[in-house]
Amino acid sequence: MTKYVLIEDEHFAYEEIKRIVQKIRPNYQLVGWATSVEQAILLLKQEHIDLMIVDICLSDGLSFEIFEYLPVDTPILFTTAYDEYALRAFKLNSIDYLLKPIDEKELEAALYKFEHCSFLTTKHSRYAQFKESYLNGKQKNRFLVRIGDSFHHVETQDIAFFYSKEKYVYLHLFSNKCYIINYSLEQLNNLLDKEMFFRVSRNCIANIRSIKRISKYFASRLKLSFQPTCPIEVLVSHDRVNDFLKWMDDLE
Repeated sequence: MTKYVLIEDEHFAYEEIKRIVQKIRPNYQLVGWATSVEQAILLLKQEHIDLMIVDICLSDGLSFEIFEYLPVDTPILFTTAYDEYALRAFKLNSIDYLLKPIDEKELEAALYKFEHCSFLTTKHSRYAQFKESYLNGKQKNRFLVRIGDSFHHVETQDIAFFYSKEKYVYLHLFSNKCYIINYSLEQLNNLLDKEMFFRVSRNCIANIRSIKRISKYFASRLKLSFQPTCPIEVLVSHDRVNDFLKWMDDLE
């Protein structure tokens, strides 16, 4: 008996996936349902499961947050309503991703892959491999941001800088709008165009177009001023100064 959980915040989608699985895999047992990141973490701590069917966008955030708090080795089938180009990279190491509304034949093909691909039985986290392949993939041309109960995308070229503050990472646009995003600065550094963006400090990645003034500072550091204004003080450390100046001067 294959035990699985559904992590899905839309009741209709939950009922539809459950119905299809019951039809095409009557030997599968649904042992839990969660609608949020918080509920999913609690569920996964309690249940021993063979498979997770996980929606990317949940009621309280993106499902990737679950695995930051609770790494798991269970194979994951992602579902999503957003067909962005980066999702294609998910297929490299995850079982698959399915675009909503869920198609019965596509779900059956994904379950067949889960059952017959021996690499899915490894103890190494499938999610970790999926995330690594994604983050080391193509440069991102846009980011998905959450505004209330809806989601929108912003073009990378419209981002002035990213910064971290009090355990959160923020995306700040030239329009002066700001959003919390579910990436670390280390991850972002691998996703961004190196000619346009530079990790100017431990807590900031800047778009070259946003840097308006560079001033000498104590202990051989540089102080940066931005337009729009950055909410945190940004100092280029002594160790970063040479690379930063070469980047500003477009030197290899």
